Amino acid sequence: MREELRTGCMDIQRGRGRDDAARLRRLLEAAWDWAMADRPEWATSTGYPKYHDRWTDCSEGAFARRREATALLIETLAAIDREKLSARDRLSYDLFLWRQEQDRARQRFPEELLGLNQMDGVQQDAARIVGLMPVETAAQRDAVLARLEGLPLLVEQTIGLLAQGLARGITPPREPLREVPRQVLNQIPAAAAEAPLLSVLRRLPTALSGAARERFCAQATALFAERVAPAFRGLHRFLEGSYLPGCRETVSWRDLPGGDDWYRTLIRYYTTSELTPDAVFETGMAEVGRIRGEMERIIAETGFAGDFAAFCEFLRTDPRFFCTSAEQLLSTYRDIAKRIDPELARLFGRLPQLPYGVIPIPPYAEKSQTTAYYQPGSLRAGRAGYFYANTYNLASRPTWEMEALTLHEAVPGHHLHIALMQEMEDLPEFRRYSWLEAYGEGWALYAESLGEEMGFYRDPYAEFGRLTYEMWRAIRLVVDPGLHARGWTRQQAIKFFRANSSKADHDIAVEIDRYIVWPGQAVSYKTGEMKIKALRRRAEERLGERFDIRAFHDELLAHGCLPLTVLEERMAGWLAGQEAPAAR
Repeated sequence: MREELRTGCMDIQRGRGRDDAARLRRLLEAAWDWAMADRPEWATSTGYPKYHDRWTDCSEGAFARRREATALLIETLAAIDREKLSARDRLSYDLFLWRQEQDRARQRFPEELLGLNQMDGVQQDAARIVGLMPVETAAQRDAVLARLEGLPLLVEQTIGLLAQGLARGITPPREPLREVPRQVLNQIPAAAAEAPLLSVLRRLPTALSGAARERFCAQATALFAERVAPAFRGLHRFLEGSYLPGCRETVSWRDLPGGDDWYRTLIRYYTTSELTPDAVFETGMAEVGRIRGEMERIIAETGFAGDFAAFCEFLRTDPRFFCTSAEQLLSTYRDIAKRIDPELARLFGRLPQLPYGVIPIPPYAEKSQTTAYYQPGSLRAGRAGYFYANTYNLASRPTWEMEALTLHEAVPGHHLHIALMQEMEDLPEFRRYSWLEAYGEGWALYAESLGEEMGFYRDPYAEFGRLTYEMWRAIRLVVDPGLHARGWTRQQAIKFFRANSSKADHDIAVEIDRYIVWPGQAVSYKTGEMKIKALRRRAEERLGERFDIRAFHDELLAHGCLPLTVLEERMAGWLAGQEAPAAR
């Protein structure tokens, strides 16, 4: 633990009885500085300027210090009298305590031994983080060089953790990791200039003098060739020679030491609730049945002569539903995004300042990545948000899914929500940048349904695509606990997914592999969306004609990411306030 955090917490604890609001602010600031120093990649992502020159310490001692820091933060928070705080500060107090208690619960399990898979790890994240780094000043360019120089240590620490997991029988399943060795090699192409880590060289400011440009490029290229590339080659040898052959063949989280308790903890964390795996599964089965009925109705309306399976096969294979080039796919997404933008003012009173763009997922990652994802921007760093679309295997990217996906990843989904949250300068930093899956992903799934109110899904195939995406998230409620609590095989999960969805086979396999290595996360989407829709129904029923959709959405997004129980309490208070004028 950094000494500054320890000293600051001791001062706050000794200040018992003084201004509790000021002590809470000091604690939140100290904790934020600690988080930025401890996770410098996150600092870069948020635009926090101080730690661009380093990587997260993944040594055994660093994980011990994180556990100590969590305990100290909880202890220090307890020394602050919550009842002496304003309502706004009490919410920050409660959210901070919730976050620390969740961290403490997860720290009981050796998650650090599972720090690399087909979706995450140094072979994916290093190039992405360097790609976010500013290079306008000499100091910023020096930070890039420092990160390149320090990367071999991170690779070495990663190998050490994976080897420890291998010795203890704590590994991911082998099958989902099949593309990881290739991902590593993709970072070290024969021509250094093509390396994703050196794409930074193509972003240098045009005003940079020739001599300074040449010097920086030479230094970066030398560091890559002499230090980074050998480190990645060593990682590749370890993965192919030792790690993948030693990884387990079973896919369930319950097959790990303490796996049942571990999985239940992850479900509670990702749903921000006390839901059990059985409750998640039963909800999923009910939602799959409900959505399947709506899908059957649309099939009947199109006049299609075959059954559900035949209609899905038609959607998966008919050429009319597919772009013929990556450029066409991207331009179609961009067209949808620009048609969404002007409709936002009808549904929201507040809109973010930060712009967003649509770009392809990098080639080194596309084969094992899902259909799309969003990368937050930073107004502080002058960096737009980006909706990353997968252009790999165009035969698995149907046009009927594109409206729902754009609404989810860009606006009014992730970009609108996250950019608004970052721009709430009256909130503590941890609330502006913290992420809770049930709220954040629940909002983005809810945002897909707003397409109907914005004039989208007029084509029955696009409407079926919206239902396919909702079904996709309902299927997750079934297959995630099916895999990790009920002993389903990978093939069972794929079969259930395919039987209830028109998504392409490649997408289905990639999705199931995601749930296998990232248990619990996938159930957050439908859990959060169902809560938000229930809150809206309640407000509409009680307010009737006085229901204002813009005011409802603004309040829903006004406090950053909230656990679902806290969100329900906040919206109940807002609703009571909306009803009060009528009572008078």
